[in-house]
Amino acid sequence: MTSSPGKGYAVESPWPAYEWPQGKRSAAFLSVDVDAHSPLLWSLRDAVPERLGGMEIRRFGPRTGLYRLLDLFGHYDFKASFYVPGFVAETWPEILPAIVGAGHEIGLHGYFHEIVSDVSDREFTEALEASLDLFVRQAGVRPVGFRSPAWEMTPHMLREVKRIGLAYDSSLSGFDHPYEIDGVTEIPVQWATDDAIFFKFEGGGRDKWPLQSGHAVLEDWLSEWRTLHRFGGLFTLTVHDWISGRAQRIALLEKLLEAIAAESSAWVATADEIADHHKNSPNSGRFSVEGAVPQPIGPRRFGQADG
Repeated sequence: MTSSPGKGYAVESPWPAYEWPQGKRSAAFLSVDVDAHSPLLWSLRDAVPERLGGMEIRRFGPRTGLYRLLDLFGHYDFKASFYVPGFVAETWPEILPAIVGAGHEIGLHGYFHEIVSDVSDREFTEALEASLDLFVRQAGVRPVGFRSPAWEMTPHMLREVKRIGLAYDSSLSGFDHPYEIDGVTEIPVQWATDDAIFFKFEGGGRDKWPLQSGHAVLEDWLSEWRTLHRFGGLFTLTVHDWISGRAQRIALLEKLLEAIAAESSAWVATADEIADHHKNSPNSGRFSVEGAVPQPIGPRRFGQADG
């Protein structure tokens, strides 16, 4: 057992400390969900109204935002992982080649950004296989990673990720470093470092909360990054082409990336690089959990064990 490094806390964790490459204390994983307007279309499905506001807000991503993010990462010589729904790649066939051409990773992200609760197991498998085929045809690269739209997974989805030979999933939050769930390497995410919950604002009465202050978000993200670095964890940043490609968010990201770049003991890596490290390091097998869903508690009474 090891205690969390940092300020001398005495409480020990039953899990060992995660081991990063030699000379590195933590890792930073920069990711982009290139959703464009696919989530909006999925939410509308069979009846798309003749309204352009929300569509144009989201189309900003593949037109401009994506390329600003590519330029930003290039400035710091950081490589990132880009998760693209098949429909977005189909609509803008120049996107995948542009990402790969800049040296970044491309990963699967559903076909229509379909939400798990809205599709059957068979439909999920069909979307996964169709996306994989499209990526190979468009970019000449077979992706090795998957990220579920809206970050939800089922045991069936994990089995399918493993069946088609992907190296990892990046949709769950069970640790703040890589682990294995049902035999699939998991590169964890975290809602607190996702731009959508702070800046996703489309107008038209669809929004559930107002825009947040970029200054406040930056301070929170810097605090998360610095403390995770102290703990030896993985800082996963998730941004979206149509949200963080805007000028204010680019300025915010510049300050965040400058802080990360200044720390030589932080390893900035793509998800496929992190998954490869996990598989081929002493970490493999140390953080293995089951993805079983527990039985409902309804029939139980207090003090009774399952069964």
